[in-house]
Amino acid sequence: MPAITASMVAELRAKTDAPMMECKKALTEADGDAVRAEEILRVKLGSKAGKAASRVTAEGVISAVVSGTTGAMVEVNCETDFVTKNDSFLAFAKACAELLVANNPADVAALSALPLSQDGFGPTVEDVRKGLIGKIGENMSIRRFKRYADGGQLASYLHGTRIGVVVEFTGDDVAAKDVAMHVAAMKPKALATSDVPAELIEVERRVAAEKAAESGKPAEIVTKMVEGSVQKFLKEVSLLNQTFVKNDKQTVEQMLKEKATTVKGFTLYVVGEGIEKKVDDFAAEVAAQVAAAKGQ
Repeated sequence: MPAITASMVAELRAKTDAPMMECKKALTEADGDAVRAEEILRVKLGSKAGKAASRVTAEGVISAVVSGTTGAMVEVNCETDFVTKNDSFLAFAKACAELLVANNPADVAALSALPLSQDGFGPTVEDVRKGLIGKIGENMSIRRFKRYADGGQLASYLHGTRIGVVVEFTGDDVAAKDVAMHVAAMKPKALATSDVPAELIEVERRVAAEKAAESGKPAEIVTKMVEGSVQKFLKEVSLLNQTFVKNDKQTVEQMLKEKATTVKGFTLYVVGEGIEKKVDDFAAEVAAQVAAAKGQ
């Protein structure tokens, strides 16, 4: 079995808010597999083990631009929160979004090759990026983007600079904007239950099965418990089935029907989502520096 290091325990704790010893036990039981260890903690601790799962682990900003039926959203990352307030960094992110609306790059590499001049740097997006790294003194990168250009109506919403949503729809502009704000708040995984990724359902089914098995109930009851848990999960993570944030008496689907509006799809970006940020052991670092100083 691989050695369970302090950094592995710290990373799992930061992700789950579970006690240190519980994290270590889970990692040991999972043979060092962090994903499996998180599942074990969810079984043992329930919702307590998931309340920190949405914490962002990298810095940066989301920028979105909509022009008629064409729109784009982009995430640009940096190392510290301080740089996310830098005017040049913000201008760079906005320029990337505007270029995505005006062009149709296949990927980040193609976007980086598009022409751009800013702060005396250029003539491409990549040249500006490198120039700003030197000017600001911090690494930065374009992580991902989503472009819409299929002729549908578009609504966008930015919650500060850390959360961005673009909604593709037909119907009422105000209703679509409300949906974009709802997505930012409730973070659904899919439009409808049928669109929830199979891998997410499988994880939920495994966790539900282990919890149900601990109940000691007959197999047929356990099967019903598992299926009930999965169906509840599907409703909680699908946009149309979620309770509308501005009216808890109706679902998003009911609100849209009332407003004669149809949502075709949406994109939600949260800065740093899914990025593992290095956990620094400052105590160890200071101790090492002291030891080095004594050895001089």
